[in-house]
Amino acid sequence: MMHLAEFNIGTLQYDWDDPRVADFLNGLDLVNGIAQRSPGFVWMMDGEAMEAAQADPDGPLGGNPRTASTLSVWEDVTSLENFVWNTVHKQFYDRKEEWYGAVETLRLVMWWVPESHRPSIAEAMARFRHLEQHGDTQQAFGWSYLTDAELWKQKQCGVAA
Repeated sequence: MMHLAEFNIGTLQYDWDDPRVADFLNGLDLVNGIAQRSPGFVWMMDGEAMEAAQADPDGPLGGNPRTASTLSVWEDVTSLENFVWNTVHKQFYDRKEEWYGAVETLRLVMWWVPESHRPSIAEAMARFRHLEQHGDTQQAFGWSYLTDAELWKQKQCGVAA
């Protein structure tokens, strides 16, 4: 059986301690907690490991102190869609321009993984780069590639990524 891995990455407009990102920062535990309690949730890279990966100047994320990313695994498309579009996560998604600016670049990649696999940041960035270079393929894709993804069409705003 295959599960769905997702990696999203963005660069905040302001430093983490800037008051303009306080709502984002203060909501992380809430949003991540809801993800972890959501039906179909399998795994998420914990905050400490993610922070270390984001801070590593020699790592795949380049050490930008304003990087904000998540890496998680879900049982299926429906589970991830329900979390993204039908929970408080959607309220944070709707405010993304406040924290990230009006960025029209790729910020999300998904791919299928074996049931027990836990992807690394290096793997996630390789998939992200593959999607940037080749567009949607079986190796790496966005929402529009998934034929059984419907909620993103109804509920997201702007670029379908």
